[in-house]
Amino acid sequence: SQIPVKEWYDIIGEKTIADAVLDRIVHHSIRVELFGESMRRRNSKIENVFL
Repeated sequence: SQIPVKEWYDIIGEKTIADAVLDRIVHHSIRVELFGESMRRRNSKIENVFL
């Protein structure tokens, strides 16, 4: 997901349903949070300089 974990409940809405959905999604997963500027955004800025 490109949505930060702390915002998942707001996006899903109903907390009970969110708990059930998230439990099934993340049960056997590894969570990696990335910080910093998006590489796509960075590359598009560089491409616009050369156009």
